[in-house]
Amino acid sequence: MSRGQRAHSTTLSGGEVVVESDLGSITRVTADSLPILRGMSIKRILVNPGAMRTPHWNANANALTYCISGTALVSVLDTYSVFSTFTVSAGEMFHIDSGSLHHIENVGADVAEFVTALRSDRPEEFGLAAAFGAMTDAVLGNTYDLDAADFAAMRRTTTDRVLAARTGEAEVPASAHFSNPHKFAVEELSPTINLAVGSAHLARLQFWPALKDLSMYSLRIREDGMREPHWHPVTAELGYVHKGSARMTVMDPDGSLDTWYMQEGDVYFIPRAYPHHIEVVDAPDLHFPIFFDQPTPGDIGYRASASAYSRAVLAATFDVHIDDLPNFPLTTTDPLIVTRNNPLDERAVGEDSE
Repeated sequence: MSRGQRAHSTTLSGGEVVVESDLGSITRVTADSLPILRGMSIKRILVNPGAMRTPHWNANANALTYCISGTALVSVLDTYSVFSTFTVSAGEMFHIDSGSLHHIENVGADVAEFVTALRSDRPEEFGLAAAFGAMTDAVLGNTYDLDAADFAAMRRTTTDRVLAARTGEAEVPASAHFSNPHKFAVEELSPTINLAVGSAHLARLQFWPALKDLSMYSLRIREDGMREPHWHPVTAELGYVHKGSARMTVMDPDGSLDTWYMQEGDVYFIPRAYPHHIEVVDAPDLHFPIFFDQPTPGDIGYRASASAYSRAVLAATFDVHIDDLPNFPLTTTDPLIVTRNNPLDERAVGEDSE
């Protein structure tokens, strides 16, 4: 299956361009470009050295951001004038509440790259500069106890200036290097799942109290491993292919299957309770930051499913003689990642014949 638009997947690196200039770029995938999205969307932010994503806020969505590369200074102004500033580097994350003013400033020598999941399939955003453009000089003068004429030189418009160049050197206060409730070093934790064929670092509520309606798994799988077929009973899944290539199969309620190949820069969405699986193809390993629409995601795997019922029930379910059933291993806790002992299928169920 060729790369491109699918029912459940598309490319984020080639998604809708919000802005693109010498300062960086922002691309996104929303329900406008991937209609199956429900309550979630995703964007990729590239900020070049000396540039910043200017102060802004999301009007209808909490946001969870994973840093792919680079180093940035993040500032957040929360409700009741609670202000935070901190640095983030590759493998670290930060959470922003809906409505909180924040900015992202590249303070390093390399491009800073981020992937952000938002808790809305059509997120709304306001920029600070644009919000100033909505008010007259007199209104701003009254707000700041200044003369209206003091604002005459400020060029204002209601169109946000998304990316801007910094004047002078970066100002990073010493306090920005301390821990902060908004920030989480997910890759520094011991992986919750740690097997020879793969691992998963978890950013979820039990480890990070700031989370409200989002979480993330940093999933790595070797070519001799496989993400067990499973479903999330009350959780949707929005994944991004950071490294590697993989084949995924998703089953829809009508019994139709969508099987496709994903490459770096692709994004996919699995609605709640849809069965699916992931396996590495033509790569030594893969890395997916996977976002969920719940702070404590859970799943039910195929392995545990077979252990939940008697062999008589399974034989009736699959319309097979009880002696012809496989010897399913007793599994009370799903492993999440399993070893691929069998050769990779040339073609998966549901895969197009092209």
